[in-house]
Amino acid sequence: MVDFIFDVRNDSNSKKTIMNQNKFPDIASEPSNLGKLGGALRFEAVEKRYGDFVAVKSLDLSIAPGEFLTLLGPSGSGKTTLLSMGAGFQNVSEGAIYLDERRLDTLPPEKRDIGMVVQNYALFPHMSVFRNVAFPLRMRKVTRSEVEAKVKEALELVELSDQTEKFPGQLSGGQQQRVALARAVVFQPQLLLMDEPLGALDRRLRETVQFELIEMHRKLSTTVVYVTHDQVEALTMSDRIVVLQDGIVQQIGSPKEIYQAPENKFVATFIGNSIALDGIVKKIENKKCQLSIQDGFELSGTLTSTVRQGERATLMVRPERIELSVDQNVVGLRAVIKSSIFMGDLTRYTVQLLDGKELDIDQPTTHGQIDFDNGAQISLVWDEGDAVVVP
Repeated sequence: MVDFIFDVRNDSNSKKTIMNQNKFPDIASEPSNLGKLGGALRFEAVEKRYGDFVAVKSLDLSIAPGEFLTLLGPSGSGKTTLLSMGAGFQNVSEGAIYLDERRLDTLPPEKRDIGMVVQNYALFPHMSVFRNVAFPLRMRKVTRSEVEAKVKEALELVELSDQTEKFPGQLSGGQQQRVALARAVVFQPQLLLMDEPLGALDRRLRETVQFELIEMHRKLSTTVVYVTHDQVEALTMSDRIVVLQDGIVQQIGSPKEIYQAPENKFVATFIGNSIALDGIVKKIENKKCQLSIQDGFELSGTLTSTVRQGERATLMVRPERIELSVDQNVVGLRAVIKSSIFMGDLTRYTVQLLDGKELDIDQPTTHGQIDFDNGAQISLVWDEGDAVVVP
């Protein structure tokens, strides 16, 4: 059986969370009795076609038991199609999907016994919190005593033990979401599929719920496949990220690997902000690549993929690694300040290079920092190790 989670709405009682799961190494998380070892999910040469259009192209992907894996990409990249094939809502055109050694794609949705979270699926408004959470268990003919024990534990997991007799309309949006999360895990699924479950939340609540989902995943051992187009959300929550474009995997790696060592220009520009400088490959030595950028000016970076001498390639640098210097003796990429926008914790400078190309560079707003006037001549400076070269 595939079980769903509800509609998510705004909750004003939200708190700020840190934007990277690596910031939470010391948080104590007691294992939950609801948890059981998640299944290993495999997509083997999976393809999805709609007539002549290929939405997912011969995809191979293995997801470890208990892993939190995020499918990330723009609209139309194939991420929701993949999730829908896993849930059984769309048929596989070619290939196979396995959960452990059990083949899923030949089973109807109700036989797959997985949980699914979607953005706008509402709780039953006429049922109490207890009855909503108990619903998947009652559908499975679980005994009354076991229902009571499992519902109690699920609600303790989401810190809503005191809300059992309330109805969804009496709860805030954030509380409704936690009820539905409890409903999704109460029957101990090996696999939980989540399709943009935070898409309807405002920014502050979204950050809060990201933290709650991280904590819940730590307490459980369910395998999670999570779909989002939000790069920060993916970096915050995932063990690994799969970046998709036009139904093709562009890169698979940890959040740090995806951010610091993108394998192509699409990944580098889609994940976070980057400046991109196109040039010709002049020299390759070990993993270092030297590019001729403009007027003979040469820059070097670390190779993350394969390029050849004489080919065009792109040097990518994260804006936070760039220093803007007015010291004309500094060796760097010359530019002129065109405009600046104060954005609170960041100031965005638009700079123009000597060849006329304009770049947006976000710099952290710090106390006592230099404010560059429009027209100021500057140099863009960074450590060679902070730049990567991609095809």
